[in-house]
Amino acid sequence: MSTIVFDTYGKTRVRLTYVRRLGSRHEVQELTVDVFMEGEFKEAFTKADNSIVLPTDTMKNTVYALARKNGVNSIEEFARDLARHFLAGVSHLNKVLLEIKEVPWNRIGDSAAAFVQGGLERRTTSFTATRSSEVFRSGIQDLQILKTTDSAFTGFFKDQYTTLAETTDRLLGTVMQSDWLYTSTDVDFNKTHAGIRSLLLTTFAAHKSLSVQQTLYDMAEAVLKQFSNIAEIHLVMPNKHCLLVDLSKFGMDNPNQIFYPIDEPSGYIEAKVAR
Repeated sequence: MSTIVFDTYGKTRVRLTYVRRLGSRHEVQELTVDVFMEGEFKEAFTKADNSIVLPTDTMKNTVYALARKNGVNSIEEFARDLARHFLAGVSHLNKVLLEIKEVPWNRIGDSAAAFVQGGLERRTTSFTATRSSEVFRSGIQDLQILKTTDSAFTGFFKDQYTTLAETTDRLLGTVMQSDWLYTSTDVDFNKTHAGIRSLLLTTFAAHKSLSVQQTLYDMAEAVLKQFSNIAEIHLVMPNKHCLLVDLSKFGMDNPNQIFYPIDEPSGYIEAKVAR
């Protein structure tokens, strides 16, 4: 006799562009929403009992309807609205997971209604709700950052295959992934997200890096020191290399000015830092 040991279902990649019209001045948010449900759904698999299945098309429609009904202030609050709606309406639902990514749209100059997309960076949140708990984990995805000085890598372990030269002056580039765990669900999410993002960037810029590992830790530690409502922060910082071009064959020097960037292979550095 076969037994289902885990099941979930939902709707993914629900796209939403929300325009907040504040008189003649507008704001734009572009979201991608994933909904996942867990509960008493086994008989939908084992007995084809569709009476317990909320259609995934209904989940999609709910995203649009609640955006209209409640508006979208922060992706965290919108995720909470959706989760609470589903838990209230589906009695056999035990757990719902909302994952939302937000595309940055930046105002063009001081235009009231014209915007430019902010690149590959995404604001993210993952909200898990049961009938007894609610947990937010929010963050930043694909934020590409680079510094051209104050980065070294020396004194590292060497074996018979090591060819990497030590350096006290290199480019340090990464595409940062970050997420953090909130201690509360009662947070000014927009303000906190902006503050953490700003602190991560200013710490990265000012830091005299002896390794990516050290820089990652100092960035994480700065967040935990300043934001008491963050229990832990997780950072992934792959080392995106920019290699110095050898111009000596042309009779030219290269005083750390001409590089060629490579995407792969890349170093991989990850850590989770908690209080």
